[in-house]
Amino acid sequence: MDNILSAKKAIAERVKARRREQKISQLKLAQFSQVSFGSIKRFETSGEISLNSLLKIAFVLGCEKDFKELFAKKTYSSIEEVINEQ
Repeated sequence: MDNILSAKKAIAERVKARRREQKISQLKLAQFSQVSFGSIKRFETSGEISLNSLLKIAFVLGCEKDFKELFAKKTYSSIEEVINEQ
């Protein structure tokens, strides 16, 4: 459970960093993403958010492509990696 909590908080911190880099306030992010201000505030402090809301935020911040790699099929860079995997 600690791994899940730390992963959620790490994602929230990265989202917060992207938001700040783009100079978008929590309130503006809420307006642009149509995610409630309270949900964004809660997410940035606890990491708790629905997948739907996280995707909306990702699109506003231009990070939607990051989801394409999530759970993607593993690729190998050499035949040795394939052999070692088996």
